[in-house]
Amino acid sequence: MALAALSAGAPAQQAQLDAPLPQEPGIRLVAEVPVTGSIHGVVVNGDGAVYEGAKIVLTRPRENSPSPAAPGTFPSQTTTTDGSGRFSFAGVPPGPFTLTVSSSGFATQVLKGILHPGESFEAAPVTLSMSSTTSEVQVTASQVEIGQEVLKQEETQRVLGVIPNFYVSYVPNAPPLTSKQKFNLAWRSSIDPVTFLAVGVFAGIEQADDSFSGYGQGAQGYAKRYGAGFTDSFTSTMIGGAILPAWWKQDPRYFYKGTGTVRSRALYAITMAVLCKGDNGRRQVNYSGIVGGLASGAISNLYYPAGDRDGAGLTFENALIGTGLTAVGNLFQEFVIRRLTPKVPNYAAGIP
Repeated sequence: MALAALSAGAPAQQAQLDAPLPQEPGIRLVAEVPVTGSIHGVVVNGDGAVYEGAKIVLTRPRENSPSPAAPGTFPSQTTTTDGSGRFSFAGVPPGPFTLTVSSSGFATQVLKGILHPGESFEAAPVTLSMSSTTSEVQVTASQVEIGQEVLKQEETQRVLGVIPNFYVSYVPNAPPLTSKQKFNLAWRSSIDPVTFLAVGVFAGIEQADDSFSGYGQGAQGYAKRYGAGFTDSFTSTMIGGAILPAWWKQDPRYFYKGTGTVRSRALYAITMAVLCKGDNGRRQVNYSGIVGGLASGAISNLYYPAGDRDGAGLTFENALIGTGLTAVGNLFQEFVIRRLTPKVPNYAAGIP
């Protein structure tokens, strides 16, 4: 009987031993550790070339216990694309995420996805496009650079599209020319094909009238007249338009007025035969033009025939006549020449 009882109780005791131990409420014996994954991708520009240095920000929403610093999200992670245009985030917990791709001058791109446990997530290639937001950029050119651009325009000015009209500025308050620019303008004017042609025409007229008879006739006489005429033009332009203006800091150009009454414009044109604009922006006596004319006349006595040399008195007389012709030329510039000069910019007229 005892053995039978012991034998009958053995299974019950074994069942008690095999039963699981009681567990206190709120205590887990095994912690659940999420399996992390990774997120990576590539960034390219509009041409399809990989883009280095783009900023990538990874954010993940937090559904429970939001962070005070970033409510509703875990702390963000940031990286930049490498030389191959690639980016990578390792050890990322599974769940939804957002990638924000940005770079200066490009529109910000946003990608969203869901990372599964242990997944290596390859994002679709991100193409950066130019930002539609325009920014204002101020570029300030120096006075020399502005003056050079004005000078380039002046060197395209030709009456009837042929005759040089380089020494007239239609730009109000144009910057003064540098010494180099004054010499360049004088040289450009002196070697212009029209200058050579004009000298040849006048030499032919002089030969036909037998002016400066000491030169004689024939090809030799024409060559001497041509040489004298070109030398007159060259010395007058270089001395009065470059050397003296650079020395005395004066502007050799005529500044078109274009506004006011006919009387005021006419008076302006006439007075500018003896006045000029200084490099300091103020009007002053045109010493460069006046002395330049006298110097050129004096030099001409070195190569004109002895019987046709001017002498001091005639040199001053010719200089006075030259000043009068300059005034007449200025009147034509003010009222006629501009209309005959194509492609002149429509600048607002005005003289400081």
